[in-house]
Amino acid sequence: MPQATETDRRSETTLSALPQAYAHCATMVREADHDRYITCLYAPESQRPALFALYAFSHEIARVRALVSEPLPGEVRLQWWRDLLEGEAGGEVQAHPVAAALLDTIARYRLPIAPLTGLIEARVFDLYDDPMPSLRDLEGYAGETSSALVRLASIILANGRDPGGAAAAGYAGVAYALAGLMRAFPWHAAEGQVYLPADILSRNGVTRDDIVRGRGGPGVLYSLKELREIARSHLKKLSDLRSTIPSAVMPAFLPAALVEPYLKRMERGGYDPYRTIITLPAWRRQWVIWRAARRAG
Repeated sequence: MPQATETDRRSETTLSALPQAYAHCATMVREADHDRYITCLYAPESQRPALFALYAFSHEIARVRALVSEPLPGEVRLQWWRDLLEGEAGGEVQAHPVAAALLDTIARYRLPIAPLTGLIEARVFDLYDDPMPSLRDLEGYAGETSSALVRLASIILANGRDPGGAAAAGYAGVAYALAGLMRAFPWHAAEGQVYLPADILSRNGVTRDDIVRGRGGPGVLYSLKELREIARSHLKKLSDLRSTIPSAVMPAFLPAALVEPYLKRMERGGYDPYRTIITLPAWRRQWVIWRAARRAG
């Protein structure tokens, strides 16, 4: 009987570690991205681990700025993930549970690499305090970071096939990303980050420096109001394309159901973009997603 090679032993070790890697991803998504965690529960049980791996990867990339004190170390971290996707990260990959689960998910569901590397490239913007130049740039950023997740999750839910619905995925992701960026406004402003596009700010008489110094006044409120309407326009286009979304991939689109409730919270009296925390109770989010899933079903 031939002896096992070192490669065989490494493969066996990798396979034995995968359940723990996927469990780590599930825990991370539950704690850090609870909206998407809830939506994963509407996917078939066999596909949930792959969704958790995808969303955990997204969270790892999104939090790079918070883990570094200056942009250069952040660029190095992002480069490690690029190398991972291009097969150049070396043996330490299996020591990183999110990396191990992601690579296994890519292989199982034949996920395209380009949207994943595109997500990494878009997140380089987060490392710096540069202003978002225009609405077009913001929508492009949202497409690369959020719409790409909807599309990749759809491929997982379609068992590695092209499920269609690419245009709908674009609108769903941008709407959800815009709502998320507006919800994160207090933290971003405190950190010197401004995602509100410069062209919208200019129309409302506001500059980036006004925002980071907390003195934007009514112009900030008008700019956020304008961005809410843009988010709603993406929701409307998503609604118009609902028939193009196969029912099997609907869990990938469920986060978009939370956009309108979040936007309405911003329109309550006393809303202060610098201090008001926009959230929903867990039971409300669960109910909104359940209702959207029921309508889709």
